[in-house]
Parts: sequence; structure tokens; C-alpha cells
Amino acid sequence: QVHLVESGGGSVKPGGSLRLSCVASTNINNNACMGWFRQAPGREREPVAGVHTDLNTKSYTDSVKGRFTVARVGDTLYLQMNNLKPDDTAMYYCATTGGYCSWSSDLLDHFLYDYWGQGTQVTVSS
Repeated sequence: QVHLVESGGGSVKPGGSLRLSCVASTNINNNACMGWFRQAPGREREPVAGVHTDLNTKSYTDSVKGRFTVARVGDTLYLQMNNLKPDDTAMYYCATTGGYCSWSSDLLDHFLYDYWGQGTQVTVSS
């Protein structure tokens, strides 16, 4: 069982930055996948970014490309968010497969992930 705890959310003005962190309770293999998802009120959960450490591959949803950067360091997953926009307002969740994740996996597919954190709120408003 893997427990994930997110932190770093908050309220910022448009154009501001935040860095989210997600710490795993146990060691996660480098061949696992990890990702960030978000859900705004009244909207479906959507992918944000994912990373496969062993393959050195990362994926981003189109709306955050060039503004967000995902990175994994050991058992911690980060999401650096720059030039934030009001549409980025949501609860942000991290997720992991925990175990092996194949090279062909879609990092932005929420069905890929077995373990989820409780979320951290990001609010972007002037």
C-alpha cells in the first residue's frame, strides 16, 4: 500500500507560480509511473502531467505545456507551475502505479494509476 501526501497548494494571482509536492510513504521503484491530475468543481478530473523515471519520459496536457514542469526526485513528485491562469484553479492530485509501469503506458490516463493522494487546492484569482 502506498500513501501519497500532496502539499504546496494555495491562492495566487494570475501570472503567479506555485510548486506542488507529493511525498510517498514507501519507496517507489524507478520503473513506476507518477502523475498529476486536477479536478475543478463541476468538471471531470483531467490529466496534468506524468513521468516515467526509468524511461526519462514526461507527458503534459496541452493546456499546461510550456508553463508546468513535472519532476520526480526519489519518492517525491513535484509540479512547478508558472504563469498560472484562472482556468488552472482546481484540486490537484498526485498518483502512482506503485509498481512496474510499461514503456507503452499513457502517462495521462488516470486508469493507469493505482494509488492517489487526497489533493491540494490551487486557486488562481485576481
